[in-house]
Amino acid sequence: MRTTDRIEYLLRDLAPQVLGAVYRRYGHFDVAEDAVQEALLVAAQQWPADGVPEDPRPWLIRIASRKMIDQLRSDRSRREREDADALQVPVGRTFARAPDDEAPVDDSLLLLILCCHPALTRASQVALTLRAVGGLTTAEIAHALLVPESTMGQRISRAKQTIKKAGATFAMPPVADRGERLDAVMQVLYLIFNEGYTSTSGADLHRVELSAEAIRLTRILFHAVPGDGEVAGLLSLMLSTDARRAARTTAGGALVPMAEQDRTLWDSAAIAEGAELVTAAMKRKPLGPYQLQAAIAAVHNEAEVSDDTDWVQILGLYGLLEQLAPNPIVTLNRAVALAMVRGPNEALDLVASLGSDERIADHHRFAAVRAHLHDMAGDRTAAAGLYREAARATTSIPEQRYLLGRAARLEAPQHD
Repeated sequence: MRTTDRIEYLLRDLAPQVLGAVYRRYGHFDVAEDAVQEALLVAAQQWPADGVPEDPRPWLIRIASRKMIDQLRSDRSRREREDADALQVPVGRTFARAPDDEAPVDDSLLLLILCCHPALTRASQVALTLRAVGGLTTAEIAHALLVPESTMGQRISRAKQTIKKAGATFAMPPVADRGERLDAVMQVLYLIFNEGYTSTSGADLHRVELSAEAIRLTRILFHAVPGDGEVAGLLSLMLSTDARRAARTTAGGALVPMAEQDRTLWDSAAIAEGAELVTAAMKRKPLGPYQLQAAIAAVHNEAEVSDDTDWVQILGLYGLLEQLAPNPIVTLNRAVALAMVRGPNEALDLVASLGSDERIADHHRFAAVRAHLHDMAGDRTAAAGLYREAARATTSIPEQRYLLGRAARLEAPQHD
């Protein structure tokens, strides 16, 4: 790993710790976050030439604190000058306090919870998490999420103002609210991962920087709450899924379905870690949806070739998942497993029951699964039409090309 890459990884690992220490001492989340970003920039410019300090965390805290104090002094002086002009009173002392280097609680967890505050929209939660906890710049986030930098800057600024107006504090929420807030954190991290693993739009199937950052942040969360089975399940699910990334596309970027992937390209270390995590997690109670999804991913990864996949076990796990967290995507996935176990006709009947569900009716995956099942049933015409329908419904170029390719093969003349 290059020196600059090591420094970048270190800075992103330290970012939430530094922000937590500064914010805990001074408050003013928006100012603290900007000050930490400036400190990270100073480090990124100085450390490659001067070397990484022996203890980089206090170094960053000192720089961020100076930046913040300067800003607070400037802001306070301006306000006091305005007040003095209006009230004709003397200008008072300026703000200056030493940073709190030693935080008594896990700042990374508190920051994740703060960035996923319920007053924020999901898009704002994602952006603020990547910025404050991930240490990404506004430009990096905008590039990763395919949003103009100016738009992303406004979104992050509004998010910080919303948190301020909501009276959010840098502390654990009340006990009664902690489960819900932790669920929100996991949803945001999983959303970031999914956008990185299968981009919803654009020319590339993967945005590796997003999926890698989601895994890194989920590791932080896992170490903060190691006894939570669902957090362990989420980390397992990400690792087990991301392990297949190298085999999901050809050299030219074309999508390769799991059944056709070269499994020697799968990351065996990530698969082993994911399996170990979910095995331990499922021994805990209660059982949750991330654990079940991780278990499904692990079963897929156990098969050395596609034909060895234990579809009976996968079907049973999807049945449990559908009972625990019912939603149309789970039902679609269960239909695919059902077709592998009992044939496509029963699966088509199951999928037909989703036709009136507005959450899925216009989703490209609904048409794609129906196409796959009709293909299995031997109805090439219906399958080809549905593949084309699915292609029209997705904005991902690799998925469009794959779906149109499937349609074209089914429409090609048959030769005896």
